[in-house]
Amino acid sequence: MATDKEHSLTVLNNDFLGRLRQSFYTDPKNLLAQNICSRIEPFDVCISRKHLEETQHVFNFKVDEAKPITNQKNSGRCWIFAALNVIRIPFIKHYNLDDFEFSQAYLFFWDKIERCNYFLNNVVEVTRREEAVDGRLMSFLLQDPICDGGQWDMFVNLVKKHGLMPKKNFPESFSCENSLRMNALLKSKLREYAKTLRDLIVSDKNEDEIKATIENMMENIYRIVGICLGIPSESFVWTFYDKNKQFHSVGPISPKEFYENHVKHIFNLDNKVCLVTDPRPSNPYNKSYTIDCLGNVVGGKKIIYNNQEVEMLLNLTAKSIEQNEPVWFGCEVTKRFAGKQGVQDLKVHDFELVFGVDVQITMSKADRLVYGESAMTHAMIFTGIYKEVNRNLPKSDSNVDLKEEKYVKDGEVLRLRVENSWGEERGEKGYLVMSADWFKEFVFEVVVDKKFVDEEVLKVFELEPVVLPAWDPMGTLAE
Repeated sequence: MATDKEHSLTVLNNDFLGRLRQSFYTDPKNLLAQNICSRIEPFDVCISRKHLEETQHVFNFKVDEAKPITNQKNSGRCWIFAALNVIRIPFIKHYNLDDFEFSQAYLFFWDKIERCNYFLNNVVEVTRREEAVDGRLMSFLLQDPICDGGQWDMFVNLVKKHGLMPKKNFPESFSCENSLRMNALLKSKLREYAKTLRDLIVSDKNEDEIKATIENMMENIYRIVGICLGIPSESFVWTFYDKNKQFHSVGPISPKEFYENHVKHIFNLDNKVCLVTDPRPSNPYNKSYTIDCLGNVVGGKKIIYNNQEVEMLLNLTAKSIEQNEPVWFGCEVTKRFAGKQGVQDLKVHDFELVFGVDVQITMSKADRLVYGESAMTHAMIFTGIYKEVNRNLPKSDSNVDLKEEKYVKDGEVLRLRVENSWGEERGEKGYLVMSADWFKEFVFEVVVDKKFVDEEVLKVFELEPVVLPAWDPMGTLAE
């Protein structure tokens, strides 16, 4: 005899499956869509040609952009690339350079070293909380002990501790551009070391023994990373020609001195603030949040989320661009994104036309976070915006100059220009165009200078942050 629970289940019996088949083949549009999607990438099939025709890579406010377009290749270093791309724009202008890149490999090296140490210390802390090895928190930490992704505050931690270096002084390596195998080595050792540390704590070993054990473990970690990525020099000499073909030499100098003496006065990390937007009812705006066990440098800056409405993030982005300052941001890059064309727009795909149902934006932004359908996955920078020109302009025969700045700035932001780190092959030679509506749905955080932010918003950073669990979607790292 069937139970009540069994009666509540939907069983896919042959009669029901037969009706699904008949319904599918009754509609000739399904056959056409099947013929096309079985030969072509389904998302490309759904791209709206009409909307592509209406989308232009034209902006009436742009910052002084830099070159070359960078390429993170097969690695999850977008957060590092994006942050360095923001810094190099004023750096290039200040030093009158044709082009320039900071060494992404340099910060990648130190992030691997620091992140492994951070994980081992997390294992110790969580074990002392009496968390079981198969408990949700420890299971979450062991699932991915080391990855390439990161957050703005993690970038700040690295630069303030280890400084910066020009790319020519520490260039890319194979494992920088293809990090999968190096990460596999590190993950294996970190899980092994997690067991060792947990066993030590259970056997009541003292603090000194545990610290000595971690130091021995880090010696092996350092060796693996150093072999794969190379080891940065403690000092370097930066030689370059400016646009006037004048030769310059800086150094010998340490990477930390390079940031303090040659970068900080141009781009001071202490003056930049990261604002997020999390619309879930459980996390009210104008509050600060942090994520349990999230970070990369032991003793470094805590990851703090200052939660504000998305309209504020968009307005601050526009304000920054208008003042010739690029903006680092984190988003969910894959949704409603025509990658080859470089278009991020809610209307760029017509899924309903092809599949008979809409996807990706059928739930609210808050619900997508709750149900695992949305999270920040990628970091890039904004370098331009297009604002609608005020329609209430004076008549053309008036004495008012229609080019006056006030008539442009009064308009609404319609689209934004994005510099990515995937090379020149996508979009407009590496640049994307994003609609303001897309921004509101899929952007989760921006970094702007605090001079643009109201004092009431800045005071939120002084609040004691609410601790969200390690697996919270706002803790997802940009890759």
